[in-house]
Amino acid sequence: MIRREQPLGIVLAGGEGKRLMPLTADRAKPAVPFGGAYRLIDFVLSNLVNADLRKIAVLTQYKSHSLDRHITTTWRMSTLLGNYITPVPAQQRLGPRWYTGSADAILQNFNLIHDENPKHVLVFGADHVYRMDPEQMFTFHRETGAGVTVAAIRVKKSEASEFGVIELADDGITIKAFHEKPANPPTMPGHPEYCLVSMGNYIFKRDEMEEALILDSENLESKHDLGTNIIPMMTAMGRARAYDFANNQVPGETDRDKGYWRDVGSIDAYYDAHMDLVSVHPIFNLYNREWPLLTNPPSLPPAKFSENGSAVDSIVGAGSIIAGARVERSVVSFDVQGATNAIIQGSVIMPGVRVGSNAIIRNAILDKGVIVEPGAQIGVDLERDRQRFTVSEGGIVVVGKSTIVTAH
Repeated sequence: MIRREQPLGIVLAGGEGKRLMPLTADRAKPAVPFGGAYRLIDFVLSNLVNADLRKIAVLTQYKSHSLDRHITTTWRMSTLLGNYITPVPAQQRLGPRWYTGSADAILQNFNLIHDENPKHVLVFGADHVYRMDPEQMFTFHRETGAGVTVAAIRVKKSEASEFGVIELADDGITIKAFHEKPANPPTMPGHPEYCLVSMGNYIFKRDEMEEALILDSENLESKHDLGTNIIPMMTAMGRARAYDFANNQVPGETDRDKGYWRDVGSIDAYYDAHMDLVSVHPIFNLYNREWPLLTNPPSLPPAKFSENGSAVDSIVGAGSIIAGARVERSVVSFDVQGATNAIIQGSVIMPGVRVGSNAIIRNAILDKGVIVEPGAQIGVDLERDRQRFTVSEGGIVVVGKSTIVTAH
């Protein structure tokens, strides 16, 4: 990347994540653990750091303590080169109010931009699972001279209403219309089953971004949101371009995982993304060492299997002891214990969970520190589970942090 034009990175990490409750009852959505060793924010930060973009402000707001701690203890850059990744809590610089939207969050942090004085500002979301080389998007942004470049991906029409939907002009890159979460999303020409949607990743020309944000702040009817207000405004000005994520090439990727991107905003989406990791030929490959996913797991000994304990088509983290338990198609984080004859099937087990002997766990997500007493069952009787826990539309049982699950 050209150092003198290197953009300032801003990561939006202030979301509440209401659809991920109870996983977000005690933490911000970007701090939710994922994949046995990571937190969701590790994916965007890994992409930025791997692309040598290492001046990054992470804007936080809701229940941000664990997220702030993770960033400050894990993502420490070289100060010798002036690099940093820093959490920036809401500071109420423009008055006694929290961020009213993603655009307002940036407006309230103009001081960060002015301190660095970049020509371009990169604004990425903090809670998606994917690999991407942002430098290729930045090159496209500079070459097209766009005021804003929006990373775009194809999704099925049935799913598109959850996103900002893009319509392109005849040149294939200019955005002629941008619809935020439309009820009837327009499809791609020649592809009636698919829509082109925003990934929530943007690169702005700094001066045009500031002008748009100031105009938006004066509009009392605005939601002060990038997707709802700023991108449509700049689209109307003819200044928005779309960068096709399908053209992004990441070192070490395979045909199987190329173009993988998941919005894990709901319990079922979060669960499905984990199941992608443990398929025989993973749809998303955690083991690509050419574009590594970075984090700082605790110092723990290797996982141990004893008393005929076993794991099939699963991920098991360091420090875990599978002592007579059987693990199938599951993601088991670090420091987990499974006792004699316990069965864990199709589940996501977070750090510090203890599963007692003869317990059964099926199609479930167990948050940190959950204790499953001997003989207890989760995911066997969904009607009973609904009385005790959260059960998603897809039938996934979610047990909140530090819950003790009894057998009766």
